[in-house]
Amino acid sequence: MNDSDLKQKLTPEQYKVTQCGDTERAFSGKYWNCHDDGTYSCIVCGAELFRSDEKFDSGSGWPSFWRTHGEDKVRLVEDTSHGMTRTEIRCAKCDSHLGHLFDDGPKPTGFRYCVNSASLDLKPKAE
Repeated sequence: MNDSDLKQKLTPEQYKVTQCGDTERAFSGKYWNCHDDGTYSCIVCGAELFRSDEKFDSGSGWPSFWRTHGEDKVRLVEDTSHGMTRTEIRCAKCDSHLGHLFDDGPKPTGFRYCVNSASLDLKPKAE
């Protein structure tokens, strides 16, 4: 999908987050406090990334997951922006920016995939 198509498909915030590496304000995204069952997919390409049963309340203000929905779903990239070194999470299928990975999550992984709501689309679990 080219840049023009992405700008038509995505909201301005979704575009800034996924294509420019921006971050939505904490506690502002539609999924940070969502408890619905389903699968969280990439807003750009539809790749399934996380499941609701892998989500936890981290208190950070962003949707947080303790693992991905499969080992090959995200790509990890060193991010040295803003004067710090972090691990950026990108969609493995389309390379869109999703958020960052931290090592302060719950067991069993100890990971916190801190993801922007603007980069996700929740597909409800079928009844």
